[in-house]
Amino acid sequence: MTHHEVEKYKKSIRVLHWVHTAAFVFLFISGIILFIPQLGFLAVDGWTRLIHRIFAVIFIVAPIIYLIIDPKSVGRGLKQAFTWGSEDIGWLKAAPRVYFLSDESTLPPQGSMNTGQKMWWFIVIVFGFIFAITGAILWFAKLTAAPALLQWMVFIHDIAFIVSGAMLFVHIYLGVWHPLMTEAWDSMTSGKISVEYAKAHHGKWYKEISKSKE
Repeated sequence: MTHHEVEKYKKSIRVLHWVHTAAFVFLFISGIILFIPQLGFLAVDGWTRLIHRIFAVIFIVAPIIYLIIDPKSVGRGLKQAFTWGSEDIGWLKAAPRVYFLSDESTLPPQGSMNTGQKMWWFIVIVFGFIFAITGAILWFAKLTAAPALLQWMVFIHDIAFIVSGAMLFVHIYLGVWHPLMTEAWDSMTSGKISVEYAKAHHGKWYKEISKSKE
């Protein structure tokens, strides 16, 4: 690491991110085939259902393993995701100009997670639990649960699928193609971002880590 860079994400977090992302993508693709009747011909012999179940297990187990390995990091992440302050209100007000006009002049200094990332974390955590609960009932109680309960589980599972799937595309766009997020991809591959990017997008966090090194 050079003096022009700071570490944003350690290796274990990056591995979890990519494993979880890959699992979600496979779940999304196999889910679309199960969700859209016109694509039903692709599910012949039940191979898509098998893939869906395999990656559902990975999607659930990967965070549990990380929780066991590094509970403190998980605790910090949860605290950040569910702690909101005045800088988050300021971010929400400034967001339209930032993301549509590439104007960051009114953006308040952000922590390690900016408000947009907190929103994404909230969706991942909350909808992850929804997927796990509804999916488990549909998988293991398919022959024993009341038909009405199964119908509700399918409905809730589908709503979670639509919302989280739409937000995944937003997440990918902002992380890969948006002109202001040029180093978001680097932060999840090398784990590092430039000092300039840190100051611009995570100014509050950069001040904190700079003080801790003094």
